[in-house]
This record gives sequence, C-alpha cells and structure tokens, in this order.
Amino acid sequence: MPRLRNVLAALLLPGAIAGLLIALWLHNGRRASGPLPQEAYVWQRSWGPEIRRSVGETARETPALSGLVAFAAEVDLGVQPPRIARADLNFAALRRAGKAFGLALRIGPFSRPGAGRALADDPDAVRALAGLAKGIAAAAQAQKLPLREIQLDYDCPESRLGEYPLLIRAVRQAVAPVPVTITALPAWLRHRSDFTALIGSADGYVLQLHSLAPPRRFDAEVLLCDPAAARRAVDAAARFRRPFRVALPTYGYVVAFDSEGKVLGLSAEGPLLAWPRAAVLRVARSDPDTMAGLVREWTANRPAELAGILWYRLPNAADRLNWPWPAFRAVLAGRSPRRALRLEPRRIEPGLVEVGLANSGEADALWPTPVTVTWAGAPLLACDGLAGYRVRAASRREIRLERDQTPWDHRFRPGERRLVAWLRFAGEADVQATLPPVLEPPG
Repeated sequence: MPRLRNVLAALLLPGAIAGLLIALWLHNGRRASGPLPQEAYVWQRSWGPEIRRSVGETARETPALSGLVAFAAEVDLGVQPPRIARADLNFAALRRAGKAFGLALRIGPFSRPGAGRALADDPDAVRALAGLAKGIAAAAQAQKLPLREIQLDYDCPESRLGEYPLLIRAVRQAVAPVPVTITALPAWLRHRSDFTALIGSADGYVLQLHSLAPPRRFDAEVLLCDPAAARRAVDAAARFRRPFRVALPTYGYVVAFDSEGKVLGLSAEGPLLAWPRAAVLRVARSDPDTMAGLVREWTANRPAELAGILWYRLPNAADRLNWPWPAFRAVLAGRSPRRALRLEPRRIEPGLVEVGLANSGEADALWPTPVTVTWAGAPLLACDGLAGYRVRAASRREIRLERDQTPWDHRFRPGERRLVAWLRFAGEADVQATLPPVLEPPG
C-alpha cells in the first residue's frame, strides 16, 4: 500500500517528474525468485592430478553446477615485454566435466616505468592483450570445445575506468563471436558514468563480492565477504539495469605478521609457506553458513538483474583452505553444511583401547578440546594422546585430553578418522569418550 500511495502521489506532479518517479519506482520493484545458475572458478596455474580429477568429476560431484571458468593466463604489464604466465589447461578434464566453460585472462595493473601511464597511451599493449585473448580462445576451439566466454580480470585503477573500454573493444574484435565479460569491484559502482560505459562495452560482468586483501592489523576482524556489504553492492549494481553475476568465496588464506604487526605475506593455496619463527599467523576462512544464507535469500527474492553466482573456487582434495565437496554441495543448495563429530572407543585386544575421532558431517571441523575419557572396570596402567593431543589431567576413572589450536592446523575433513589416544588397562574396561558440550552431536 505505501508504494501504491507513492505512485498515486506521483501522478499529481508535472508530467516529466511524474514519469521519472514512476520509472524509478517500477525499477526498484523489479524482483525475481527461483534458483540461480551457479558456476565455479578453476584458478590454479598447474593442473596436477587433484585439479584434473576435481574438474573431470564435477558432473558427478556437483550436477547443480552449470559451468566453469578456468584461469588461462596472467599478464604482468609492469615489464617490457609483458611477462605472460599460462595455465597448463587440461582440455580432456574440461570435456569430461560436460559443462559450459569460459577462460579467464588475468591482467595486472598497467604501471610500466618509462612508458605511458595507461593503456590509452600504449596501443601496442592493447594489441598484444587482444592477440593473447585470441590465442586463448583459439586453443579451446581447436579442441572442439564450446567456449562460452573470455573473461577479463583486469586490475584497473578507479581513475582509469574510462579507458578500460578500449581494451574490451579490442578483445571483443579479436575473439568474436565469443562473448567477452569482465570482473568488477563494488568500489567501481560509485563512478556511475564510467561504469555505465564500461559495462556497456562488455557482454556481461561479474561483481566480485570477496576480497583477498589482508587486514592491516593482526588483531583486526577478517571478513572475506561481508553479507551486509554484499547485499548493498548487489542492490547498487542492479540500478544500472544490466544483468550481472556475483563472485562469492569458498576459500581461505593464511596471513603472517611480524612482531610489530606488519604484514609479511599471505598464502591462499598450496603448501604452507615457511614463515619466520616469530611470525604471528591468522587464518581467514569463508563461512559456508553465511554464504548458504545469501544463496537462500537470493533464491527467494533478489533484484531481477542478478543473473547468477560464480564461486571462487572449485574444491579439490589438495586444497586444505577451501571447502570440501560435501560443504560445497550443501551451500549450492542454500543449506548450511551438517556438522557431526563423534568419538569412537575401540577395543584392540584385552586391556588395550584406542579412541578414534571421526567426522561424518559435511563441513570441516575444528579439533575438539578437551576430550574426556572415562571407564569402569580394570585400573588404568598407561595412556597417551595422539594427533597432537596430550593428557592434561588424570584421575582413577578419567583422563582429559587437550590440544592446542594453531592457526595453521589442518581442519578435520568430512569422512576423516584419526586416532587421538590409547589406553592400557590391567584387564577389561568399559570405556566412554565425550566431546566438549558445544561439540556434542545432536541425538
């Protein structure tokens, strides 16, 4: 009713003003509902066995996933000639995936000393980038694979957004008829005129709602994606009245600080880097519950311009800072991953009991601490903790196992089982093990 009153009031105003107000009201009221198409990035340069398996099994693991966008190459424009790093794409794995796919070209900021300060001043660089995009598209087409898009991920300074369409037009001409899309940052939305021209020059855009920027202080809150900010950015982007997708995070990263709180660096995937002994490490992780909430919300009610979700990035078995497959599938469905840790005392031989920890849920789990082990029957002769657990307290009928939580700890993956303690008794004993109250599984 308030909106109806607003329209009726607008009709009493002069024609031009009334028309403008009604148009704005109608635009603000354009909403949509129903499942959104969801895709995932494959952003690794080296396609080892885990990546090939992950990509090839997406048809089985995530039938709800409609497409993939694979990293194809990165260009460093800060040197002459530009330095190009290519991914060793495995087109056989992409063919097995059986999904629509795009290829992404990552372009660093244009900051070469002694040359023009922008792409507009360096037509040779524009031609080289367009040629590289053409070669990337041709490689996919030579494999008889349907390439859905070339995606430009350019670190364009906000002050240079007005020049970015030069590059987009050159790439579109080089790869035609393959569509050319771009990634965009929420900060770009405030440059209304430049952004309007920018998205008008491309065939589509992806609004990145996640950030890999480390915090400035080691004790600052780390948010890979603030859901409130994500909602605001989506609503702001919808006002440009062009369809767009959003990129949401699945990953985590480790950021290291020195003793004075200065950032030493970060590690987002692969093996843990060797930080100095005195470094303070923080781990930032994407929260699957929060991301599932956004999926549910936008499935039920969203701006009509929001056309899909691109997840950064596709899970694989070697990526310990990313979500596991079961959690990813749950979030795609708009559901929080199920949690289920349990302790499993097991009699190995008369008088010897091992205590196992199992994760039968869908999400990674923290190592529970403390773990309490009680028994009835024969007296305890000896015991010890395993997998980082230590016996901190003991009595005639109970021991307590504790474990330090360190930022670089691998979390407990779904389907994993580890031994956490053994106990030797003088005879038969009935052993029970319990999790901390907040971690006790339901039922």
